[in-house]
Amino acid sequence: MFAGAEPIITTAGPGRTRTALRAVLSGDHTEAVAALPRFVVQLHDATTLHFDFRLQSGEVLRSWAVPKGPSLDPGIRRLAVPVEDHSLSAGEFEGVHDGQQRGSGAVIIWDEGTAEIVREEPGHVSFVLHGRKLSGGFALTRTGDQRWILVKVRDEDARPGSDIVTERPASVRSGLTWQELLGR
Repeated sequence: MFAGAEPIITTAGPGRTRTALRAVLSGDHTEAVAALPRFVVQLHDATTLHFDFRLQSGEVLRSWAVPKGPSLDPGIRRLAVPVEDHSLSAGEFEGVHDGQQRGSGAVIIWDEGTAEIVREEPGHVSFVLHGRKLSGGFALTRTGDQRWILVKVRDEDARPGSDIVTERPASVRSGLTWQELLGR
């Protein structure tokens, strides 16, 4: 499995997915979002600038540091290094850490949304993201002890040749880049 022995997503399942679908059909999008696991991508200017890719698993966010950020180009493979699990509230943080234990520097919420796990087995998980920047199928595959790769699946949301990180650098919440947030 991922960083630990337990499955990455334990909050989803047929009942929760049906609950989310009923909520969407009834127009209650708040309940729909609450019924599905979430994902968040935070851009963090720590010792080195990197993206923290987080998937909800029960009451925690499983996390990987992705140095170059995610890509919508299925031909691009991104290194993803597992890091410690984070609390759900950590996925809400946007601001400037000042000498905190988990690093300092500016943090923006680069993207967020819900995630549906399609397939999960030891060393591999494929999932569909429903975010503002990232959408469609993705996969994380273990390639070594502390090495995974994050790739975009070839689907209708794939954008070969694009660089979403450069094209859309701002936070989905504040509209600020990490540099603008730091300069406030």
